[in-house]
Amino acid sequence: MSQDSNSRNQNRREFIMTGAVAASALAGFSIVKNAWGQNADPIKIGLIGCGGRGTGAVDNCISAAPNVQLVAMADLFQDHLDSSLAKLKDPKREGGPLPNIKVTKEKCFVGFDAYQKLLATDVDLVILATPPGFRPLHFEATVKAGKHVFCEKPVATDPAGIRRFMEAGKLSKQKGLAVVTGTQRRHDPAYQEWIKRIQDGEIGAIESARAFWNGGELWKYPRQPGWSDMEYQCRNWYYFCWICGDHIVEQHVHNIDVINWAMNAHPVKALGTGGRIVRTDPLFGNIYDHFVVDFEYANGVHMMSSCRQWDNADRLIAEFISGSEGRADTNGSIKLRGKAAWRYQGKQVNPYVQEHVNLIASIRKGAPINEAQNVAESTMTAIMGRESTYTGKEVTWDQMMASTLDLQPKTYAFGPLPVRPLPIPGKTTR
Repeated sequence: MSQDSNSRNQNRREFIMTGAVAASALAGFSIVKNAWGQNADPIKIGLIGCGGRGTGAVDNCISAAPNVQLVAMADLFQDHLDSSLAKLKDPKREGGPLPNIKVTKEKCFVGFDAYQKLLATDVDLVILATPPGFRPLHFEATVKAGKHVFCEKPVATDPAGIRRFMEAGKLSKQKGLAVVTGTQRRHDPAYQEWIKRIQDGEIGAIESARAFWNGGELWKYPRQPGWSDMEYQCRNWYYFCWICGDHIVEQHVHNIDVINWAMNAHPVKALGTGGRIVRTDPLFGNIYDHFVVDFEYANGVHMMSSCRQWDNADRLIAEFISGSEGRADTNGSIKLRGKAAWRYQGKQVNPYVQEHVNLIASIRKGAPINEAQNVAESTMTAIMGRESTYTGKEVTWDQMMASTLDLQPKTYAFGPLPVRPLPIPGKTTR
């Protein structure tokens, strides 16, 4: 922020009425433009979802800029909240305990309604890091509360949730809120330069693409005595489609997003195959362990998408793009060979921190970043691929956007929650 901007010494809760604001107000909306002096006033953050990713996001956010404070926390489970807070304050943490942890007992909330209690506090920026099934609900509430947002990807697990998120995303723009979405590759200068060169035509016209997240198994939690169906599924959330979205949505969305970014578009249809041949134990809920999907864009370009979670198998996490005059990939390094050979050799950053650097800078400058639509489209792309694979049918974007599929429970409460049957291609319908 300029010296001139600093001199105005605006309160960070002040409403700045410009022509754009006035126009929006006439339309029935108010745009909140929080103005901070350069690093002078604290940005108060609240964390909703105190698992490993949420704890890491707080670390990244506080490390990103001066005078950023964690003041409130919310989680479904008390033990998750306590563990997260202990890790953030741990004197044995590398680099020592994280500074600016200002959380009091009065601003620690637990339960399905914990997010509402946190949003009623004086936080400025909210980190949404619960399992993705809750994301549309929490994002909508956060936007309505007028808070800036960092939300993890993916942003929904079903078409109903995507539409809800998109509508809240539109409202966030009308309110002048910053939204950054956990697609950290978009904040990595190496990826940014790679995409720019591709879009500038250095490999000619894009003809095809491939995206891979072929990795190993992740964590899992066996059911414990006394856990209800709901508690078990929320604690072992990765393996239940309503709350995770399956790993093509929860994990592979990163690679899909990169190709959508390069194409500056989303696919219009998908035809997938996949199944469950390694992780067959009921412990793994009702998700698959591998997907291969052919996505087609409106211009006829195809993306071959592959993801699997198998231990003791070859791994590949990368993106490949072929053009009429060359090719580009991120396998091992960020590079392309087209009209000229190029390999990224510039500044290296931690993209998990950089996305918060960019988010906070945009808030302090009064020029908020808003990534809601991009990540919603990439999430819907992954959902489209999943639904094609589950059913064995070609699925179009328009079908998905019109779909009534809503995987969420009728109510969020501890108690019985039957597990949906494992999808069977050719038999499962939606």
